[in-house]
Amino acid sequence: MKIDWAALGSVFGVSLVVTVGLVTLFTLGIMGLSRQERATAEGGSATLAVTGAYACFAACAAAVAYGISLIVV
Repeated sequence: MKIDWAALGSVFGVSLVVTVGLVTLFTLGIMGLSRQERATAEGGSATLAVTGAYACFAACAAAVAYGISLIVV
């Protein structure tokens, strides 16, 4: 049995980058929602922050759905 170390390293690298990207997107979404709460408490509106937060959450959901489709198909 021979291990293809280059392919293993490639899979590890891509997995690491995608994981960090998803965590970053989710964090940006949470930050957007917290800015909306802060703006509401101060009497303002933060529609751009909320729209960005929902876009980040949608991108996370799409990435997860794509990953699941790669596993299933």
